[in-house]
Amino acid sequence: MKNVLVTGGAGYVATHTMVELLNEGYNCIAIDNLCNSSKIAIDRVQEITGKKVKFYKGDLKDVKIVDEIFSENKIDSVIHFAALKAVGDSVQMPLEYYENNIQATLVLLDAMKKHNVKNFVFSSSATVYGIPKKVPITEAAPLSATNPYGATKIFIERILQDLYASDNSFNIALLRYFNPIGAHESGLIGEAPQGKPNNLVPYIAQVAVGKLDALKIYGNDYDTKDGTGVRDYIHVVDLGIGHIAALKKLETTHIGIEAYNIGTGKGYSVLEVVAAFEKACGKKIKCQIGERRAGDIATSYADCKKAKKELGFIAKFDIQKMCDDVWNWQSKNPEGYK
Repeated sequence: MKNVLVTGGAGYVATHTMVELLNEGYNCIAIDNLCNSSKIAIDRVQEITGKKVKFYKGDLKDVKIVDEIFSENKIDSVIHFAALKAVGDSVQMPLEYYENNIQATLVLLDAMKKHNVKNFVFSSSATVYGIPKKVPITEAAPLSATNPYGATKIFIERILQDLYASDNSFNIALLRYFNPIGAHESGLIGEAPQGKPNNLVPYIAQVAVGKLDALKIYGNDYDTKDGTGVRDYIHVVDLGIGHIAALKKLETTHIGIEAYNIGTGKGYSVLEVVAAFEKACGKKIKCQIGERRAGDIATSYADCKKAKKELGFIAKFDIQKMCDDVWNWQSKNPEGYK
């Protein structure tokens, strides 16, 4: 069995990816400092799969614990999720974001070089495209960032490009994912933001469960079918399966370094997402229309042809399934993992 190190292993996308990894016969070693997550999520991954995750509580910036992980385990591949990821917070705390996200990656890559581990899947983001000039967005679109979080993803992609140029035995997949939503159909794991959610669907879910009063919609005068912003939402289970597809590609082919959009290739408006969620929970979601936010764009969705052609990956779940699974999770866990 192959051993995969999963950084930020207690996080939202990481836990769903580990379920898929364990079900595919991989062993998972996870590290997380639990600053924005809970060990309960790891326990529930084990409950879903009936398999053990070897868990290290620690910070990826800590050279000693990272070296310990590589020394104690024969790591075959690394999937790197660990990062601070709230766009709004990154604007308020840019130094913390640059230090955490970039420094942690440098420590990790240094350990990989030392221990001769060369397969690397990086959790990047569609935020690297900034404000796109046209849609659908292809991997060849120019990169730019409108916030420090997005900038850290661009910088890390550049670091990985430079690393590969210096040592082309590395094999690196950059997964630029669009808007992950949904939850595992068991309702045992899902997205559990601390404090007020930053993203649309967790916010709707907390309105539906009675934790928040109303959803504020920022602008209803965009050039879209109903005036609200359109985004590409992907089920987090599909996203986890996308990581398996990338990992298997690295295991069988030397790709060098390649970027892949991981989305559905379809756009849904805010009001379409609200309607799907109302159907899922059987109640009306109270909405308030506000002004547009600076930097927001009308429409953003992925061109997914490259992932389909080279990884054999196609997202299968639609927006209704995504909302059904979020409601199943939220209604069973109104306080998240608390």
